[in-house]
Amino acid sequence: MQGLMQHWPLICTKIIDHAAAQHPNRLVLSRSVEGPLHRTNYAEVRSRALKAAKRLTRDGIVLGDRVATLAWNTWRHLEVWYGLLGIGAIYHTVNPRLFPDQIVWIVNDAADRMLFVDLTFVPLVEKLIDRMPTIEKIVVLTDAAHMPATTLPNAVAYEDWLAEADDDFRWAAFDETTAAGMCYTSGTTGHPKGVVYSHRSNVLHAFQATMPDMMGVGSRDVIMPVVPMFHANCWSLAFTTPMIGASLVLPGPKLDGASVHEMLEVGGVTFTAAVPTVWLMLLQHLDQTGGALSSLKRVVIGGSACPRAITEAFMRRYGVEVRHAWGMTETSPLGTICSVKPETLTSTVEEWLDLQTKQGIPPFGVEMKITDDENRALPHDGTTFGRLKVRGPAIASGYYKGIGAEAFDADGFFDTGDVATIDPNGYMQITDRAKDVIKSGGEWISSIDIENLAVGHPDVAEAAVIGIAHPKWDERPLLVVVPKKDRTPTREALLDYLSGRIAKWWMPDDVVVVEEIPHTATGKIQKTTLRDRFRDYRLPTA
Repeated sequence: MQGLMQHWPLICTKIIDHAAAQHPNRLVLSRSVEGPLHRTNYAEVRSRALKAAKRLTRDGIVLGDRVATLAWNTWRHLEVWYGLLGIGAIYHTVNPRLFPDQIVWIVNDAADRMLFVDLTFVPLVEKLIDRMPTIEKIVVLTDAAHMPATTLPNAVAYEDWLAEADDDFRWAAFDETTAAGMCYTSGTTGHPKGVVYSHRSNVLHAFQATMPDMMGVGSRDVIMPVVPMFHANCWSLAFTTPMIGASLVLPGPKLDGASVHEMLEVGGVTFTAAVPTVWLMLLQHLDQTGGALSSLKRVVIGGSACPRAITEAFMRRYGVEVRHAWGMTETSPLGTICSVKPETLTSTVEEWLDLQTKQGIPPFGVEMKITDDENRALPHDGTTFGRLKVRGPAIASGYYKGIGAEAFDADGFFDTGDVATIDPNGYMQITDRAKDVIKSGGEWISSIDIENLAVGHPDVAEAAVIGIAHPKWDERPLLVVVPKKDRTPTREALLDYLSGRIAKWWMPDDVVVVEEIPHTATGKIQKTTLRDRFRDYRLPTA
């Protein structure tokens, strides 16, 4: 016997339709690439997305075509997303922080037919366009007054392009499993791999994100995704925010501490999300200027492990709740968020801070386990390390063109490449990437735990720990730190600081102070580069 409910396909444009119907005048505030702030609302975003859909159709873009965007978080980028979604085309967000050769490779691999590009990246595209033969047309996300003189072929200003259509258009009809978007992994090993999101997965993921124990947001919030739209679906916030009718603040190209602070205050932001490096810059700016956070209530921090020092600074100095999160391009990206279950209600601030070092609990729709190298399930006791594997309706079942199939097992679980523990209350904690864990004397040492402690030292701005070859122990940890401005941390001071906070056999064998630690295109510490740099380093204990 079948149920007698209506078939209502989970299509992404239903989100902007709902926002325009129920919250038409809700503010969408952007910092434009040209400089000034721009104000619009959901009704206008929907109208212009309909124009974009009609104009894309006139350019010959059809169901299944891939269209690249190389752009910041602005209202124009948002309109293009929904316009593409409305005709069954696929938004392909290209990360401008990738190496130029990687950008060329993924545009060609996706066979993108058009490119929407912000002014910032026009010079970059001018250098690469001859190597991207599938691109037929380029739209620069600006108006005629700011359109640059460019060597790009068939380039047109977005506002001129959009003005050639009206919003008398009906969204196309197609199945909810139709591809909606593409995002490539950062490609730290081999070529980047394409993850293909469906309309259904995007809508379900947005539902997951709004749950009270996840992001816990509602229509009274003002949400600012500092995380770029080219990072794994903007952590769903381009869908979640209009779905719930919250005000949306888009920070544009300026992501330094002062600019982020300005947008938080001007927009009256209550909720925001980004990687730890963004919040380090914001906190340093606030320390230097004595600034305040007048409206901010909650910050979600993911992308890499959030140091306890950041969580504590937000809470103690500014009364802002931090929720630690974990996810990947392959998980749409929300996998876990560290909210408080009744079983973990704490009586002290220190206990709460301890809890927040974990990446947290999964929402409904994310199944999670840890296994050994032979795929045998390991206990959820909070101490046993294992390979973290996940499955669910918003988690990839494979990569574009079928590459990387070895990451998916017969039961549908995806091997994340992370090493983690899961405690009896279901809280997951990443201890390392499988390729970064330090193997010393037959035991594993978590580089992330040492890094997070080291960043708590008052002289340290950033820290990384890598394994260095050792004749007796196989590998031993080397601590690499970037000092805060006008500070000079010493080896002895840092080792004294760590002493008693970690097991003796976890203590780094040496400390190196550097001016800068390399990062990947998604803001994560690039340990492959560090390991290459220190390949011949000789530890004093060797």
